[in-house]
Amino acid sequence: MTMRSNRVAEQMKKELSEIISRKLKDPRIGFVTVTDVEVTGDLQQATVYISVLGDDDVKEQTLLGLSKSKGFIRSEIGQRIRLRKTPELAFEFDSSIAYGNRIDSLLRDIKEPREDQ
Repeated sequence: MTMRSNRVAEQMKKELSEIISRKLKDPRIGFVTVTDVEVTGDLQQATVYISVLGDDDVKEQTLLGLSKSKGFIRSEIGQRIRLRKTPELAFEFDSSIAYGNRIDSLLRDIKEPREDQ
């Protein structure tokens, strides 16, 4: 990514966090954290990585609610960030947090002495 797309991605991450937490009233959307935004070099598409607190059903409902709200979110982003064209949004789950927790628990299991030895 270029320097400009990095700046746009960081600004979008900040604005998306605020829009999702304060502006969206969809009951399907649970507790969402925007972990990262990747914008293509031509600023036409943006992939928004989110983490959701809850089980798989809550995650799926949240993703469905966010995909239904894409138009509203895009218009809000367009008003807040001055670009010629607002990027198309794609929402994906960020599995890095769960992956990190899994590694942490494995390391804790290795560190703790085993009773059977």
